[in-house]
Amino acid sequence: MLRAMELESLELQTGENPVACIVVLHGLGADGSDFVPIARELDLGAVGAVRYVFPHAPIRPVTINGGHRMRAWYDILGADLARREDETGLRASQAQVLALLEREAARGIAPARTVLMGFSQGCAMTLLAGLRAPHRLAGLVGLSGYLPLPETTAAERSEANRGLPVFLGHGRFDPVVALARGVAARDALQALGYPVQWREYPMEHSVCPQEIADLNRYLLQILA
Repeated sequence: MLRAMELESLELQTGENPVACIVVLHGLGADGSDFVPIARELDLGAVGAVRYVFPHAPIRPVTINGGHRMRAWYDILGADLARREDETGLRASQAQVLALLEREAARGIAPARTVLMGFSQGCAMTLLAGLRAPHRLAGLVGLSGYLPLPETTAAERSEANRGLPVFLGHGRFDPVVALARGVAARDALQALGYPVQWREYPMEHSVCPQEIADLNRYLLQILA
């Protein structure tokens, strides 16, 4: 059996003895530090102390960027994100993310108190890995992304995470991942019975204050 290589990561704890964990997957070309400032804006004090984990994606050549090596969860083969997907890269990162979730469980925070969250490529990985996670999670958060390998979702999703709550946020003017891709992810998940909180914002491929506020409310709900 192949063993997934352990992902390097940054951590932020809001207090001693954390009672919940939020794993945040960054976008293409960024690294784990990208969402640390946003985590600092969240106020989850009503839940208790929270451990944030910000893994770094592996460094790999990215075809759409001329083969330049950068942090990426998988290769982007072309502008049409749906037609040509790097399934090999997606599956390798899926295994790494699931291994990270297992590691966090072994450190003492139960999967049911763990949220998997991601932006752009990290959103794609959140939906790919989170829906297939073998143990029940608290919920998923997907920002400005899409559902990868959608034709496999129904067959591969785990029984443990059927009906898992999902928050999806997307910019109406996103030039990187079109709003239609986010809408398609929402519709596909709702058709499979997942309760999706869907939010659109007047922004491009980014995060805005209203989204952070909506995300804060969602996290308080699922971690209450």
